Amino acid sequence: MVDSLVNRNLTVANVDSFYGLPVMVDKGPFILEYLERLRWVINSALADYSRVLAFRVDLRIPTRLGLADDFNTNKVISRFFESFKAKIESDRHRARVAATYAHDTKVRYFWVREVSTGNVQHYHVLILLNMDAYYTVGRLGSDRVNMVRRLDEAWASALGLELHDVSGLVEFPANATWRLRSNADDFTRTLSSLFHRASYLCKSATKHYGQQHHGMGGSRK
Repeated sequence: MVDSLVNRNLTVANVDSFYGLPVMVDKGPFILEYLERLRWVINSALADYSRVLAFRVDLRIPTRLGLADDFNTNKVISRFFESFKAKIESDRHRARVAATYAHDTKVRYFWVREVSTGNVQHYHVLILLNMDAYYTVGRLGSDRVNMVRRLDEAWASALGLELHDVSGLVEFPANATWRLRSNADDFTRTLSSLFHRASYLCKSATKHYGQQHHGMGGSRK
């Protein structure tokens, strides 16, 4: 089945900003509905918490056999977030047992599905958490159970693979972590940096439509 490169229900346009927030102009045109959903997710996280940790991650699917039958559908990204949110909830429960003052967090997120050259599907993801619960994603290759490890485990679970099978499939773009403090002097600058970088997810290039798969999704509550 051939994917459609155009979805007539979406608005594609070249813009240099969106509601006063900068975008990566050289990556345009953008899908305006995607930009609006991205802005909503970020604003929702900031409404939840005065201090927010935001970070980007890319999830790639291995080009080999042995995957679940629905690996090329959005069921895989749904399973990823179900697993990731369960891990966060479990970790917060342990933290509250150890210290009653430990902070909780919602998991806010925005994702897009893309198909690159060679018809390889992958997901670009933005995740936002309460910074009073998590200050950093941790180090790659650490022996500790940090955010990197949780993401690896969640992606392995979503794909139906062992943890070692997803080595290198969860990628962290360089300089793609932001700490937003609503009352800080650098808040506007940090928010602008976040939206500018995340607008890359909303470019129309490499987006494929059809096969009844949404090309974008995100947290709602």
